[in-house]
Amino acid sequence: MTRTRAEQREETRRTLVTVGRRLFAGRGYAAVGLAEIVREAGVTKGALYHHFDGKAALFRAVLEEVQQEVGARVAAEADAEPDPWDQLKAGCSAFVRAAAHPDVQRIMLIDGPAVLGWNEWRAMDEAASARHLAEALTALAASGTITARPVAPLTRLLSGAMNEAVLWLAQSEAGPGDLDDTLAALSGLLEGLRVRT
Repeated sequence: MTRTRAEQREETRRTLVTVGRRLFAGRGYAAVGLAEIVREAGVTKGALYHHFDGKAALFRAVLEEVQQEVGARVAAEADAEPDPWDQLKAGCSAFVRAAAHPDVQRIMLIDGPAVLGWNEWRAMDEAASARHLAEALTALAASGTITARPVAPLTRLLSGAMNEAVLWLAQSEAGPGDLDDTLAALSGLLEGLRVRT
């Protein structure tokens, strides 16, 4: 079967993203060179530059892919719950569990802000996950499930707390129980927002 040029280009792009992701996750952005990426992908530097402006642009594509995967996992676990409050809790828990994976931590939380700069990374984070968290909090405030308050600072506080917890998990030496302890603490934090009737 003959592939079209568009299919060949897409396959090359896909290969570059896959190889880039594996290398960036394994050793970190700074330790990976373009020559290694193209060698591992079996393409020329010209092919890489046809798809990406350089290593940072390839990294951005990798980060977008990781964010989409984490977002899909969060949405799937949240959507499995019928109650909006349980959706928020399930989504937050799913984020922490997904982001606790070392590959995700390295790409999304450690190298992401360092490579792209804080402003671009925040814009991507906003588009990928913070917007959904804000929408969930807005709906819960409107229904009276949580106290009505400005949602923007609450979104940043919760997002920052979850990101920081995941970074702590990456550096923790206490053991595998840390994830369970973190999820329990997150649940307690969220329960503190809930209006008691």
